[in-house]
Amino acid sequence: MTSRKLAPYVLQTIARHQLGGRLLTLQSLVDELGVRRTDLRKTVTALHRQGLVDAMRMRLTLTGLVLGTALLRNDLPPLRRPRVAVAAA
Repeated sequence: MTSRKLAPYVLQTIARHQLGGRLLTLQSLVDELGVRRTDLRKTVTALHRQGLVDAMRMRLTLTGLVLGTALLRNDLPPLRRPRVAVAAA
């Protein structure tokens, strides 16, 4: 999974929790989004470098909060396509 694809989901999830006054950890993000820890770590690092996430505190910066809040108004498509069952012939 690429950081570019995962970033909106990370911003949206952190914004929802931050606005609700709840703290997140990397592991709770992994559990909620259902992605690999290494993919999530790369994404959070990239967002940190862009100034959108404070990776040490797992909180959004003001700019990240604006983007994350804007993403809350939109329904993002599923992160992964649902698996299609293959019928035996």
